[in-house]
Amino acid sequence: MEGRTYGYVRVSTQVQNEARQLDAMRAFGVPEENIVIEKQSGKDFRRPRYQRLIGALRQADVLVVKSIDRLGRNYTEILEQWSFITKERGAAIVVLDMPLLDTRQGRDLTGTLIADIVLQLLSYVAQTERENIRRRQAEGIAAARARGGLLGRERIELPEDFRDLAELWQEGGISSRNAARELGISYQTFLRRAKEHCAL
Repeated sequence: MEGRTYGYVRVSTQVQNEARQLDAMRAFGVPEENIVIEKQSGKDFRRPRYQRLIGALRQADVLVVKSIDRLGRNYTEILEQWSFITKERGAAIVVLDMPLLDTRQGRDLTGTLIADIVLQLLSYVAQTERENIRRRQAEGIAAARARGGLLGRERIELPEDFRDLAELWQEGGISSRNAARELGISYQTFLRRAKEHCAL
């Protein structure tokens, strides 16, 4: 049974440009009328256009995304969505930036198993990194207190869209002031944290 191919393009803010993702969809061969564009944060899956797209998926359809974080940022939820799409809907998923995340490969058990293992590994790495960051922060604070040093102002928690805007700023797609305005933080804070992020 021949299915349809859909593309899902997501940017986190109204000022971000979806051109690169659209170019990738077209190069892959996704029909223009089957490309869904959403301008919303990837913190969860409560996104209207995404939900309509998933609701339309049928057996043998293919869902294409440029990178796994375009699907979402929460790997626990990505794992749930992945299982729902591939197992309950019977559709395939293709992640263009990571060829191993492609469940079309003959729809055989091996291809699906490899994709599932890679996704589980990504989820583990992301979770471990979050825990390591929290641990390092706690250790740094404890060490500073033990030395009797001043901790200074507490680092503010960055909004969900920070990474996307930092990368857009690095590429020259947005000014630091506009990015900071979008995030609701000072542009000095944005610049300092964006430089830290881009140096990683």
